[in-house]
Amino acid sequence: MGDTAGPSYSNHTLSTLRQRHVIMIALGGAIGAGLFVGSSAAIAAAGPAVLVAFVAVGLLVMLVMRMLGEMVTARPGRGSFVAYIREAHGNGAAFTAGWLYWFFWLVVLGSEAIAGAILLHEGINLPVWLLATGLIVTLMVINLVAVRIFGECEFWLSMVKVVSIVLFVLLGSLYVGHLLGPPVPVARNLLGHGGFMPHGSIAVLSIVPTVLFTMIGSEIATVAAGETAEPARNVAHVTRSLGTRLTLFYSLSIGLILMIVPWSDIVPGHSPFVMAMQAMHIPGAAAGMRIVVLTAVISCMNSSLYITSRILAELARHGDAPAALQHHGRRNTPVNAIVANSVAGGIVAFASIVAPDTVFSFLLSCSGAVILVVYSLIMTAYIVLRHRAGRDEQKAFFHLPLFPAINIACLGGVVVIFAAMFSNPAQRETAVASLGTCLLFVVIYRVRQRGSQG
Repeated sequence: MGDTAGPSYSNHTLSTLRQRHVIMIALGGAIGAGLFVGSSAAIAAAGPAVLVAFVAVGLLVMLVMRMLGEMVTARPGRGSFVAYIREAHGNGAAFTAGWLYWFFWLVVLGSEAIAGAILLHEGINLPVWLLATGLIVTLMVINLVAVRIFGECEFWLSMVKVVSIVLFVLLGSLYVGHLLGPPVPVARNLLGHGGFMPHGSIAVLSIVPTVLFTMIGSEIATVAAGETAEPARNVAHVTRSLGTRLTLFYSLSIGLILMIVPWSDIVPGHSPFVMAMQAMHIPGAAAGMRIVVLTAVISCMNSSLYITSRILAELARHGDAPAALQHHGRRNTPVNAIVANSVAGGIVAFASIVAPDTVFSFLLSCSGAVILVVYSLIMTAYIVLRHRAGRDEQKAFFHLPLFPAINIACLGGVVVIFAAMFSNPAQRETAVASLGTCLLFVVIYRVRQRGSQG
């Protein structure tokens, strides 16, 4: 087989992933260091009411996954979710959504590389920048070799995270139920430090992008399923179950942490899981969690590199990125896109070392809430495509209840979240930078269009 570069999505993918790979690839992207460490910042910002934010975001993810599943089942073989935004709203919206999503995951790739390098630095006496480079290069090679190799690596990396969360939930439930250790003052831990909502409702609303940042990734399933033998069937199965699993993993684990440890004792940047396990007197909690967090970081990097390369290759196929990025090698992997994203991720990682308070902080702010815009485009695309469908097609494929009221309610919720971010000084910069990034890509598309017409 020679090198390929054709217009069809299916022509570019080798059907070597299985359903178990698709599920774990999506979980791999969604469960990263954001849960095991980053959730501490959300807890500190909102107190016990952070649980409301996690449940709300979980329901949003479930809704978006349901919509994606129905669109893919009704119109299989289109590509990623960007293809459905393109079909519903045109090339401009697809260009903006694709590049915003790519940018989001690129920042994740770079930041997770640094997080992993810092963890490795504790045991390997090498510079952080060198360890970060080593992680990115290793994962680049895994992604280049073959889709099946990538899928198998991600399956086992994600399995470690899932098993760790399940064990934590089991042990935490036994502890809270007085079956493991002394009685726990659950009510005092939850409500005895300023009440359930100590910082008010604005704080809860404004941390939604932070919580979403930790939970995002399940939509990767729609891309990974395209590299299986039965894309429509696998997407339908995964989208029905993945959002529910993810919401349960996050909500149960965060809820147990809040019952076991007073929220006011949780320090941003320190793992609340370690604090909870130390409170339960579990030996080796810190060392064990360090291994889990490192696994989560590597897994999230792996998924980040996978999704950024596929999105970039898809954009290139539609003329929205340099044509060379759609080039696929003999093993049907998007070689140029993988290499380009590895280099770009390395640049983001270096920015966090060289200029953590300026360049890297700016990149984090810019990517902070763009995913809300992408999700909004997915929800509106669903509305358009469902209205366009004939009666028979609607009856066969589109079953989302409370349509379109639930879509409109979610879109209204996004507006409320941005309003809350603007009213919260701590989140205002992120809101401005995120919306500014969206506007930038819209302007870039307009300029490109005028250039091509002129």
